Amino acid sequence: MRVPVVLLAGVDPDAMATTMVGLQFDLPGAVACRHTIDVERGVLTRTVSDLSGVIETHETLLEHACVSCAIREDILPTLERLARDGRWHSIVAHLPVGAEAAHLCAALTWDTRLARFLRVSAVVTAVAGQHPVRDLLGDDLLADRGHHCAHDDRRGVGEVLAAMIEHADVVALDDTFAPVAAGLVRSLARPDAAVVDGVHRLGGETLLGRLHQHSRTEAWTSPVRTDALPVVPAEGVWQLDLQSLQPFHPERLLESLERLGAGAHRSRGCFWLSTRPGRVLEWDGAGGQLSIGDHGSWGTRRPFTRIVATGVGVAPDHLRPAFADLLVDAGESGAHADTEDGFEPWLGPIRKAA
Repeated sequence: MRVPVVLLAGVDPDAMATTMVGLQFDLPGAVACRHTIDVERGVLTRTVSDLSGVIETHETLLEHACVSCAIREDILPTLERLARDGRWHSIVAHLPVGAEAAHLCAALTWDTRLARFLRVSAVVTAVAGQHPVRDLLGDDLLADRGHHCAHDDRRGVGEVLAAMIEHADVVALDDTFAPVAAGLVRSLARPDAAVVDGVHRLGGETLLGRLHQHSRTEAWTSPVRTDALPVVPAEGVWQLDLQSLQPFHPERLLESLERLGAGAHRSRGCFWLSTRPGRVLEWDGAGGQLSIGDHGSWGTRRPFTRIVATGVGVAPDHLRPAFADLLVDAGESGAHADTEDGFEPWLGPIRKAA
């Protein structure tokens, strides 16, 4: 019998601690495994506890202080060991602050050996109620708050928290949210995800059931999602769905990334470049921080460009025209170099078709 695992993620340690306590009391026969990363010391600390108290504490020296090393060297082995122990009916895995649950979900989904003992029943993202809009749409880095996961971790708080909310089956709010803040969270979360004021409102039976379905989560978080967006659920929250079958012009995009990517909003999706017609290029931004990357091949699919932007207040007037200005016009080649387009630092060299 596979032991259900509830994964807990977040960018605020207090909100995560509050949520973990709630989970331990609500889940029958649960053991909690909490991991923290000390970047300066290069140490991963593991604390295992249940309602009787702390069972074990252990420090592991990481070759590289990063989430991937932490998952490989201690988090996965510990979850397997606890599942095979037989004393507990469920596991709460408190991930390091700033560590996204998506990496662990993928490992537990595709590792057939681990799948014999463990299954992810729910992914819970804890969100602090003090400054949720600033956390999601501000320009703070995790390193600014001392919550980075590696020396070279330059991720923005908003970028990470938004991705965590989008990946969650449950978003647990630790305080009474203003309607606009709650609406922003609801707009980012998967339409069927639970957004609740405390995990106690769900109950253990729900959390240990089948809330998490990997394929459904991947469809919502995919940069190439094609479904129509649900109606924005709250006043004061705006959303723009910018779509085209045309590629972005590489020179104009390189010169004008900030026009579309900068600002206090969340934006994500996909695009393609006339210089790289076979590649799906991912767009991932929040609070002025923007990441682009090569997501893979279009295969037999027709390329398209789609970026969804979400924010609070009034949607900036410049976003739609800025998007349109970046598109290659009919009859325009859009490519002025056969071997380089300026995006090599982010996307690697241009791949020629065989």
